[in-house]
Amino acid sequence: MSRGAIRFWYVVHKWSSLIPTAFLLLLCVTGLPLIFHDEIDAAFSHDYDSTLSGAPSSEGGLPLDTMLDKALAERPGEVPLFMAFSQESPLLTVTTGPSADAPGDKMTLLFFDRATGASLGPAPSGGVMDVILELHTDLMLGLPGMLFLGVMGLSFVVALISGAVLYAPFMRKLGFGTLRLEKSRRVARLDQHNLLGIVTLAWALVIGLTGAINAFADPLTDSWRNTQVAQMTGAYEGAAPLDPADYGSLDAAMASAREGLPGRNPQFIGFPGGAWSSAHHYAIFFQGDRPVTQYLLTPALVDARDATLTDVATMPALNQALMMSKPLHFGDYAGLPLKIVWALLTLATIWVLWTGILLWFKRRPGAIDRRIVEIDRGGERRVPA
Repeated sequence: MSRGAIRFWYVVHKWSSLIPTAFLLLLCVTGLPLIFHDEIDAAFSHDYDSTLSGAPSSEGGLPLDTMLDKALAERPGEVPLFMAFSQESPLLTVTTGPSADAPGDKMTLLFFDRATGASLGPAPSGGVMDVILELHTDLMLGLPGMLFLGVMGLSFVVALISGAVLYAPFMRKLGFGTLRLEKSRRVARLDQHNLLGIVTLAWALVIGLTGAINAFADPLTDSWRNTQVAQMTGAYEGAAPLDPADYGSLDAAMASAREGLPGRNPQFIGFPGGAWSSAHHYAIFFQGDRPVTQYLLTPALVDARDATLTDVATMPALNQALMMSKPLHFGDYAGLPLKIVWALLTLATIWVLWTGILLWFKRRPGAIDRRIVEIDRGGERRVPA
């Protein structure tokens, strides 16, 4: 690699690392407890999936219309926004709000046992985990914060790629895994930074890319609704939004959707007027029928008035990537063992970021320039960068 190329990649690595480092440290620190969010929720709140008995709510139980009536009776004057199903227990949740387009902070999540119809009460509000999640996803700034963190995630990916490019020329005189702990503290930090950086490279790229995709979730959802959903429901263009009082049978709608997607189970229903549906349809999302595809959702749009199936379509590639990226980002694919691996790799990434900061603030003037010249000449003497 030429001297000019090395210098270019060094500048790219320096600035793509320095600019997002503080935010990346925040994301790593907040991401650690979120990796174990299921275990933490089970420890400090009621674990309905392990205590309820009966068929999974995605497969059967009391009629959906009955469950919806029970939910609306608890929240008079509100309208249904979502109904979500469990694949493991009779747990069924209904989300309501004052209007079809209610923001998240105005929504109420209610828990039910579909096997018995018993109300399990509303979801607990607030809590440390909610604050941590909000910090991790949008810095408590809403969509602007999400988009900003998405840009920081992309910058992190650039830093990883540029660091990998620089690894070979800067480390060619050392055997892989060498840690010169007997040298100065700076040299020891440099070796740790380089070793942990290259070892965690593939994982960090996955986390950076999935985090960036997650940050653009709202725009991707809006794009899907404004393009594909609009095309699927073209016959309804210009029609007045359906009034909640005119919603038809959920059970009839589910039967129509199952005919269009046989052999699959529903994950959730988006009611008319929300971000995940049209103004006239129940959007019933079915998950994949295999472990690998369980996070890939296929929507069936059913006319909310008369329960006729309007269309079934695979979601666009970017939206599918969004669905796959969320569980992959937090290591939710293989239970606790994978989560522990994710946590250890997160700790390693924190150390890479921290040593990078220390190396920058305690850098030696001119050391990089001398090292680049030495590499270009193929010299034997190593000058720490």
